Amino acid sequence: MNPREALLTIYQAGVDAVQGEKCVHRCLQQHPCDNATYTIAIGKAAAAMTRGALAACDRAIERALVITRAGYGDPELVNNSRIEQLESAHPVPDARSLAAGEHLVRFLVDIPEQACLLVMISGGASSLVELLPEGTSLGRFTELNQRLLASGRDIHEINRIRKAVSRIKGGRLARWVAGRSTRVLLISDVRDDDPAVIGSGLLFPDNQENGLETLPFALRQLCTPADPAPKVTDTLFQTIQWQVIASNRQARTAAANAAHALGLPVSNHEEFISGDAAVEGRRIAEELAYLSPGVHIWGGEPTVSLPESPGRGGRMQTLALAAAMALDGRDGVWLLAAGTDGADGFSEDAGALIDGQTVNRGEAVGGHANCALLEANAGGFLVGSGDLIRTGATGTNVMDLIIALRAA
Repeated sequence: MNPREALLTIYQAGVDAVQGEKCVHRCLQQHPCDNATYTIAIGKAAAAMTRGALAACDRAIERALVITRAGYGDPELVNNSRIEQLESAHPVPDARSLAAGEHLVRFLVDIPEQACLLVMISGGASSLVELLPEGTSLGRFTELNQRLLASGRDIHEINRIRKAVSRIKGGRLARWVAGRSTRVLLISDVRDDDPAVIGSGLLFPDNQENGLETLPFALRQLCTPADPAPKVTDTLFQTIQWQVIASNRQARTAAANAAHALGLPVSNHEEFISGDAAVEGRRIAEELAYLSPGVHIWGGEPTVSLPESPGRGGRMQTLALAAAMALDGRDGVWLLAAGTDGADGFSEDAGALIDGQTVNRGEAVGGHANCALLEANAGGFLVGSGDLIRTGATGTNVMDLIIALRAA
């Protein structure tokens, strides 16, 4: 197996281990739904998670609501009369997100008081469903999200602001749950797997201040604060139980096991990759000169600050191109950087797999690596070098995997 095939195999093993259908099915087989159950799935992995619930508890499920990213739905679910499937907007919310939010609360209101509720949440939920405070226009809300996503802030800070201007986030959705027995299964796309951050905490409160007063004036003007969220001690949360069923750590462990199975030495790094994606790409590439031969695996979610008119690609493509520039001309090192959800920023590519000849290949067809990096157009360069990775929807979302192979 050549180095590129090996890295793709290792990456795929990591993604497969946290696939939504598989993880939900395994969890519900161990702890099945015994009573009449209504299910809600929200996020990029919503369709896969719903398939897992049906496989394990089909007879118990009365009705299901699935809200996922456009293009991530499952045509087979549409044919099931018990299931409503909505496709919504990501990464920037739009009118579909507000319609999905209205549909969500109506679905909850219609659930019988004695029925059980199974809620499955994965990354992307923050954009897919929303209810806005009175006086907030969709245009202002969309602009707020566009600016937040372009600002280089990490997901914790972005979701803290989203919670402050939402009628359902920050635990507020629990008001519609209204004390029903509720079980929440989470695929974590955040550091430390905090349920109050995943999906902006639809059913989980936190003790953080909303932080709106710390925003620049132009951003603060776009924010209409929502009514105060329920407190951690509120009785609304007493009937809600939760479990993280998939995480970045699990994906890294599975990737490491796959590398071992190929007979390769492996270092599974605990360091969480955050901060500026280009800076991190250069740093990792430089560190590879001193690390031991074999496979090196990291997880994380770096950030990218976008210009007014960004090009193609996201944080993983940015990290990969920066690493390729640092490795330019060097043989014996390959690096894969990809999102586990199959999408990277404003593109349908999961990421890229680069080597020491990436820059030469891209510039041979007219690309300019440094300009591409400055213009947030890493994907535009990497398509020319032939290094982009496209997987389609993966049925999961546990942030990013960075996997490098250094030859002996």
